[in-house]
Amino acid sequence: MGRKMVQASHDSRLLKYPLSMRILHWIRAVLILGLIWAGWRMTGFPEDTPMEKFNFYYSNHKQFGVLVWLIAIVHLVIRWRKQAILPQTPSGLSRWEKILSKVVHRLIITLTLLVPMLGYAMSSSFTQSDGVPFFFIHEVPEILPKNDAAFKVYDMLHEYAAYTLLGLIVLHIAGAIKHRLTDKGGESDVLPRML
Repeated sequence: MGRKMVQASHDSRLLKYPLSMRILHWIRAVLILGLIWAGWRMTGFPEDTPMEKFNFYYSNHKQFGVLVWLIAIVHLVIRWRKQAILPQTPSGLSRWEKILSKVVHRLIITLTLLVPMLGYAMSSSFTQSDGVPFFFIHEVPEILPKNDAAFKVYDMLHEYAAYTLLGLIVLHIAGAIKHRLTDKGGESDVLPRML
């Protein structure tokens, strides 16, 4: 009897991601969506935008971008350390759903690391950059040489990667909603794993 209760407790624990991963997942989701919105908004500012507004958006976009990158690193470390207790891919998914789920998750993780790095490269290479602030640290060191041609390449890559990340997030949310509506309470209803 006692062994069955321990096994049931262990099995129920495997149905959810560890609390630390769930918290980081939702914080990162909010930050990424906020950063994409802010990036879209600030790049559309007209020429006569007051400098205070311009600086507010750009400096916060940079420092929250660094924060997302750090959270992504912490998330990967936790994922690696707790891989033995992470929920498995639901067996009820079709083969194409399993493949799509794996690809989307891996691309989201990769782009969560890559987009901030491209943003940093943009700022670091821009000749008129005012640096990369990070909350209590006055400025993250800029290690790339100043080069406006390189800046244009990083700028383009940062934008495309951010919109690709947004598309993947939409696909991720659509998948979670689809399984919530069609498989509610079933093994493929994966949303409760992150709640």
